[in-house]
Amino acid sequence: MSDPSGAKQRGLALELRRSGKAWLFVTPVLVALAVVIGYPVVQAIIMSFQKDSGIDPATGMFIEGGSAGLSNYTHWLLQQCNSLMGTVSCPTGTLGSQFWSAVGVTLFFTVVTVSLEALLGLGMAIVMGKTFRGRALLRAAVLIPWAIPTAVTARLWEFMFQYDGVVNRVLGTHILWTSDVWASRFAVIAADVWKTTPFMALLILAGLQVIPADVYEAAKVDGASAWQRFVHITLPLLKPALLVAVLFRTMDALRMYDLPAIMTLGNPSTNTLSILVVEQVRQGPNSAAALSTITFLLVFAIAFVLVKVLGANAVRTQEEQRKAN
Repeated sequence: MSDPSGAKQRGLALELRRSGKAWLFVTPVLVALAVVIGYPVVQAIIMSFQKDSGIDPATGMFIEGGSAGLSNYTHWLLQQCNSLMGTVSCPTGTLGSQFWSAVGVTLFFTVVTVSLEALLGLGMAIVMGKTFRGRALLRAAVLIPWAIPTAVTARLWEFMFQYDGVVNRVLGTHILWTSDVWASRFAVIAADVWKTTPFMALLILAGLQVIPADVYEAAKVDGASAWQRFVHITLPLLKPALLVAVLFRTMDALRMYDLPAIMTLGNPSTNTLSILVVEQVRQGPNSAAALSTITFLLVFAIAFVLVKVLGANAVRTQEEQRKAN
């Protein structure tokens, strides 16, 4: 049967497009996005081509700033710093020398945490999707880590990872979890996985709940084992929700700041790009604007690739599911 209300809505939309009145509804949203998102981005790009005011190392005189050309970008990308000798490689320990290390740390945190959270979230979602007594209580308890503010989580895990803290006592070790290079990184990963896995589980659980129960019943009648039902039914039908969860969590992990900043107390081994931006703001806002622009372009490029790859896969999977039905 035809849907009269749906046909009427499509006719109204077509009439609005033909008359040009659709812009009356879209323009306020575009203006709001331009003010809230566009202006800060454009302003940051403009600032990134300006010099920071301060002492000129060549003359020892205070300078107001002026045009910097691409020097703010070469400062980060090529790790070049100005000194009395001219432009030299940034000394070890300076913010300029930490750029590529911060890029590597950010990508490392993103890949490892998102992978672990996807696997653990899938397992938690499958358990929470079962029917058993106390399921509602379990779902509420699982979401508690995600509901705790990140600053509180960071302090909690910082106490646990202290030299005489719970982790070393339980493991019987003497590891400097917040100051050692790799130990501090894995400590941050453990804390982030503990906090954010419930978010992944919640999104995956939503995808599990839309899978028809009769599909599993038919598979059981055909003699499919639990593993075969998981591989051939659950995973394919869950793929769109899983891809969306991975996409959202990846974008969040790329801008990680407060957890490593608070938990490791400024350990350079856990400095992400966001931490580097905040530290640079205290020394020079224009150079920080250049770093923010580079970070924005990096995150945008990764988001673009993920949307193209994961988004296309999700759409294709949904189309295949509709055709199968």
